[in-house]
Amino acid sequence: MTAPSPAAASPPAPRTRPFYWSVRRELWEHRSLYVAPLAAAGVVLFGFLISAMNLAHFRHAILALTPEKRAEMASIPYHIAAMAILATGLIVGVLYCLGALHNERRDRTVLFWKSLPVSDLMTVLSKASIPLVVLPAIVFVIVLALQLVMLAVNAVVLLSAGLGAPTAQLLLPRMTVLLVYGLVAMALWYAPIWAWLLLVSAWARRTPFLWAFLPPLALIVLERIAFNTGQFGALLAYRLAGFGQAVGATRRGAEMAGLPQPDPVRFLSNPDLWTGLGVAAAFLAAAVWVRRYREPI
Repeated sequence: MTAPSPAAASPPAPRTRPFYWSVRRELWEHRSLYVAPLAAAGVVLFGFLISAMNLAHFRHAILALTPEKRAEMASIPYHIAAMAILATGLIVGVLYCLGALHNERRDRTVLFWKSLPVSDLMTVLSKASIPLVVLPAIVFVIVLALQLVMLAVNAVVLLSAGLGAPTAQLLLPRMTVLLVYGLVAMALWYAPIWAWLLLVSAWARRTPFLWAFLPPLALIVLERIAFNTGQFGALLAYRLAGFGQAVGATRRGAEMAGLPQPDPVRFLSNPDLWTGLGVAAAFLAAAVWVRRYREPI
């Protein structure tokens, strides 16, 4: 009786294994995906520590505030921390997408990666998963850890100054839920932007940043000159800056310290969301086709 060969004895590798290692490769090669948000968190924490040291000087003014106003003011540093790291994540996402497929063509490593048993579709999807899934997850972990550290520092300072326990501890769970909702909704809303940047990265031979932003600006100018309208510009502005309007978050009363209330039903029923996802799918399909036939630079 002959022994089975190692190839026959070993179980087949899961189909998700190449995708998993493709995502791991992106994290290895692009450390700025988590280094930049961590640096932003360090800057925010440093500023918060300086602010907390001066908190005792405003003891009488703080005690004179109503509980609702005190809770609203206490939540402001946590909002600023989340917004700072979120803005950093968006900048990192733009830079990553513009270089994700362009850099491997420029340094000609695309020839090596294409020799591996990983399809162009899986490669593009793994790169698209960074701004859509991985980067929001990194931002969430860093924001949550930073807010917990800020809460601990705030508790020590307030208790030592005789101001009682921090009211932000009551708002932190609600802010965390709102953060998760905002990150998921933002990833879906900005999906066509990420996909467009990846398509430009796969196609451009030089300066993908200019190719990503000059054609839309040229279309805006052309439409204004030819038809004296601004529909395309309004569409871009709505996609770029209309997230707060489209996300479906409504304001609650003072007991929530002005925190928006998530409304996922309104967001998911927005036809502009699904139109954008369809455009994102088309851009990603085009990026796969371009990567398959585009030569190294």
